[in-house]
Order: sequence, then structure tokens, then C-alpha cells
Amino acid sequence: MSNPSRVIAITGGASGIGFAFSKALAQAGHRVVIADLRGAEDAAQRLVAEGHQAIGADTDVVNPAAVQAMVDKAVNTFGRLDVLVNNAGLFTTLAMRPFEQIPNEEWMRVMEVNTLGPFVCAKAAVPAMRRNGFGRIVNIASTTINKGTPNLLHYVASKGAVVAFTRSLARELGKDNITVNAISPGFTLSDGVLQNDLHSQMGDVVRKTSRSLQRDQVPEDLVGALLFLASDGAGFITGQTIAVDGGSVFI
Repeated sequence: MSNPSRVIAITGGASGIGFAFSKALAQAGHRVVIADLRGAEDAAQRLVAEGHQAIGADTDVVNPAAVQAMVDKAVNTFGRLDVLVNNAGLFTTLAMRPFEQIPNEEWMRVMEVNTLGPFVCAKAAVPAMRRNGFGRIVNIASTTINKGTPNLLHYVASKGAVVAFTRSLARELGKDNITVNAISPGFTLSDGVLQNDLHSQMGDVVRKTSRSLQRDQVPEDLVGALLFLASDGAGFITGQTIAVDGGSVFI
């Protein structure tokens, strides 16, 4: 089955897992909108230099005006918006610590970026999808919610909310031919993880030995699930969460 070139916006798409998504989607022939707090234009130009169609948009996902400007730029440049990937989130800058040591302000900031962000982005993107009678929303969750990972309670709670958000929004948007699904990565060696030495803190049990496929996970391991969910083959799948973690959890 051949798939059409789609216009796909990726939040947090300029680095780490987000840029792996952006690059893979562009290489598959899609037109890519990289939305990020910083580096979006530079990341897009890297793809353009390789012969792909991509634009960047400086975007704070909790700022409705900035998100709307990103959606408008996508539509004005490419004529439509087909797919939203809610990838932006706070994780690698968070310190692991017991829940009673997490400041209330940090809890609220994690909730703002990781749960309000996808909500704001969906509100801005859905009208453009409805106009074309087609849309896909893919949210990035985490398998920490299945494991009950300790010492990151705000992050884990926020990703549990993302799964609930996915299910409820799928119910609301089915009538519009818009699917809503989530990908739950395992612990992934992204740029931010490596820069903040989180991989050393997690140890081999989290990174490898708890998995059926006992190796480190890298951002490229996640792109296949995203390409599938953006394809025609996933047209009758909605409200689902796909764990991509080497078989550490089964959901």
C-alpha cells in the first residue's frame, strides 16, 4: 500500500527523539513542520539541505498564540496539516528524587508542558484537520506508567494523563475521521539523556536486562511505530497506546 505525502508537525522536533522523528518522516516523503522552543529553523534547514521538504517554527507548546502561528505557517506553506505529533515534554532535565522532595512549582511545570502542551496543540491543529476531513494525532507517552517508576512522580503522572487524554480525545474525534493514538517509549538514549547522564543513573536493569530484547533503546527504534500510525494502514486504529521498549512491558 502506497501512502500519500502528508504534512506532519512534530513538537520538540529539533533534537533528540523529536529530530529522529522529523528526519524519518522527511525521508519517507512527508512534508515536515518542526516546532520547537529553539533550533527549529536550523533543524529544518538540515533536512532541506538533504533534499526534503521541511520548515521550522519557534513554538512554545503552552502558548496558544505561538502554537496557532505554527499551525498557520504549516497551512500557508503546505496547504494543509494532516498529522500532529505531540512529542515535546519535560524529562531529561528533571532530577530523580522522592515525591515529597519535588517542589510544587516543578510539579506544575511538568504538568504544564507534558499535559497542557498536547491539549493546546490539539486545539490548534484539529480545525485544520476537520477542514480536510482527515487527521492523525500521535501523543508520546512512556512505559514508566506501566512500571510505576519511582522518584519521578510528576513525570510518570503526566504521562499517565497523556494516555487518558489519548483515549478520550479519540472518542471525540472519531466522527471527524481523526485518529488519536500514543506511543510509549522505554528508556531511550536520546541526546538529552546522554547530556544529563541519566543513563548512568538508571543502570542496566532499566536500560537492558528488564527487556526481552536486551540492548539499549535509541531514538531510531521509535520511528517505525510513528511511520505506521501516520500511514493508511493505521486508518482503523484509534485510542490505542503502543509500547516500543524492547519488550519490557506488555500492554
